Amino acid sequence: MPKSIVRTYSRYAEEALTLLAKRIRASRLEKKMSAQEVADRAGISRGMLSRIEKADPKCEIGATFEVARIVDVTLFEAEPSRLTMQLKQVEEKLSLLPKSARKRSKKVIDDF
Repeated sequence: MPKSIVRTYSRYAEEALTLLAKRIRASRLEKKMSAQEVADRAGISRGMLSRIEKADPKCEIGATFEVARIVDVTLFEAEPSRLTMQLKQVEEKLSLLPKSARKRSKKVIDDF
């Protein structure tokens, strides 16, 4: 039987995930949308939506982002054209950076 990997997350990651999950749930309830309605629109199970709203870090990021969009939770920019502009800026930056990163070798300098 394969052992499952236990992954730990930083406090920042856990709090960010919890904040997103609570914002999703609050927005869904404010809009008076049922869990089944949101799950159906997102193409996921009701159980997956429940896990997203409980901040389960193992949920697919794509599904989580889609649910956020359905209930109008803004992730980055409210205006789609601004998001597109920011995406282009990051793509330009990435085109100028190396394709991969390597560990820097540590040079030992002996001052004695």
